[in-house]
Amino acid sequence: MNEIMKSIPAYAIWSLLAIGSSTTVSMAQELRCQVEVNSQKIEGTNKSVFETLKSSIADYMNENRFSTATFAPTEKIDCRLYLTVSEYENDRIKGDLQVQLSRPVYNSTYTTTLLNFKDSKIDFEYREGDPLTFNETSQQSNLTAILDYYAYLFLGIDFDSFSPMGGQQFFDKAQSVVQAAQSTGEVGWKTFEDTKNRAAVLASFTDNNTSGIRRLMYDYHRKGLDEMVTSPDKGRAVITESLKEIQNVYKAAPMSVALSMFRDAKLDELVNLYSKAPQTERETAYEILQPIYPTDNERLDKIKKGDQSN
Repeated sequence: MNEIMKSIPAYAIWSLLAIGSSTTVSMAQELRCQVEVNSQKIEGTNKSVFETLKSSIADYMNENRFSTATFAPTEKIDCRLYLTVSEYENDRIKGDLQVQLSRPVYNSTYTTTLLNFKDSKIDFEYREGDPLTFNETSQQSNLTAILDYYAYLFLGIDFDSFSPMGGQQFFDKAQSVVQAAQSTGEVGWKTFEDTKNRAAVLASFTDNNTSGIRRLMYDYHRKGLDEMVTSPDKGRAVITESLKEIQNVYKAAPMSVALSMFRDAKLDELVNLYSKAPQTERETAYEILQPIYPTDNERLDKIKKGDQSN
């Protein structure tokens, strides 16, 4: 057991222990969230509201606690919110939100992307100076609902990458946010409203047909990338095997947003991972990915051919 625990990054160990413990301890906030607000499309208005909004979102994500897990300052989860404002009128802000989540690879300086997704259904009311108040049992505004949703999604995905289905409690909390928000009439929350809104993103992790993406998160990262420092061939072989989960998602739900999220987070990384792989392994990866991403032939061909510089 001790050897197993030594192979897991410190914050994952403490997070898992904190979940199962009722002991009162000093808890640190979980996220290290970088926030940017781009208002270049908005003309003829006081831009201070957007600076205030940026600070308020950053404070909300970085000062509120969204779990009972314990995180040292150096162990916080790295994430990014990049809001591009396209409309601003009568205190109503509309735009899109690029969300990114990453985690370190064990015993290396490499950081891997877990999530890279653009939410195009951002629409909320905000008056400069309005406080953003976190309440786990009651939604205060559509903006705080959006922030809560992504905080829980970040935690769920991150925990899944360290423990099989380890993020379940956070996906459950995200589901509660979605269900409450659906009754407000705000855009981006309704089931079947479109295939890439917040309800659809959450469903890609929780529906039986597509939840294999969560098993992939663990196998790809914990058993694959984290092992590659000491055994590149062994770790990469696990990653190749894990790709069958995305193949299963495609067969079950070819329109699932899980497929585009995986591509945007992982395809460039896979090109690098397979650059030195044996030909049979590269061909296996190519045969899995090509039917799913037929418009990404340039990158897929690099996977198939590998590094030909030598």
